[in-house]
Amino acid sequence: MTRIITTVNANEVALGVETFGDDDAPLVLLVGGTTMLSWPDPLCERLAADGRRVVRYDLRDSGASTTLDPEAPAYTLRDLAADAAALADALGGRPAHLAGIGVGGMVAQVAALDHPDAFSALTLVGTRAVAPGPADDDLPDHDQATMNRLFGHPMPGWSDREAVADFAAAGAEILGDDPVAARAIAARIWDRTPSTAPAVQMANQLGMVFSRLDCAPRWRERLPEINLPTLVVHGRRDRFFPVGNAEALAREIPGARLLVLEEAATAIPDAAAGEIAEAMLTPGQRTAQQ
Repeated sequence: MTRIITTVNANEVALGVETFGDDDAPLVLLVGGTTMLSWPDPLCERLAADGRRVVRYDLRDSGASTTLDPEAPAYTLRDLAADAAALADALGGRPAHLAGIGVGGMVAQVAALDHPDAFSALTLVGTRAVAPGPADDDLPDHDQATMNRLFGHPMPGWSDREAVADFAAAGAEILGDDPVAARAIAARIWDRTPSTAPAVQMANQLGMVFSRLDCAPRWRERLPEINLPTLVVHGRRDRFFPVGNAEALAREIPGARLLVLEEAATAIPDAAAGEIAEAMLTPGQRTAQQ
């Protein structure tokens, strides 16, 4: 299968992208959370094999995208949403099926609201309808015991590739994800990071830059405005964004479908690639699992 890695200029920034499949096929645009490697290879390959042009990309300050100062980002959540629309246009694939994972799911929600003509469908994976920080009273927040363990784990030396990979594996085990897969992805992210500066490495590995963004105004109250076929995918065992966040998204976006992965936590397991791809490419089919 053809895979091309490059950068594309969109919205006055360079965005690192990787393309799978036929350039003439309908576009599926995968928003990284924060790097493109949040989207597993098997899912990208399955979507491409099913006749889609799949492009996964790095958010600003990660991977091969424009990196300036992750500790003081001079852009907002809405700028990242505009990046998604501009990238779809630059790739010649508008309207595109837009999918976001984790913090990329927040970007995708705002992009669908602010740039509805750019997109034909929406998939939201492992995310929620409010920005980083305290959750709304009716939404489940991070599992506190898990967060205590996660943030009690000593930070690695960010210039040490093996230490970073070990750190990622330990965090995955705490979150209920596959530590072997997490270690491999962390090493790949480290290799793609343009600098060994601690702030840049941390932004790539943990997405800490996102917590510093201006994410105002709120968008949750606007979710009923989304008029795109929408699929919400979430791991039943997710302790970072518990599954009640996905249930709220599916209730508040008109006609949205909910796919709960019973054995998954925060990351997409490779074994779920076929199930997710089928759900993404089958509009209107009920996929909720209770």
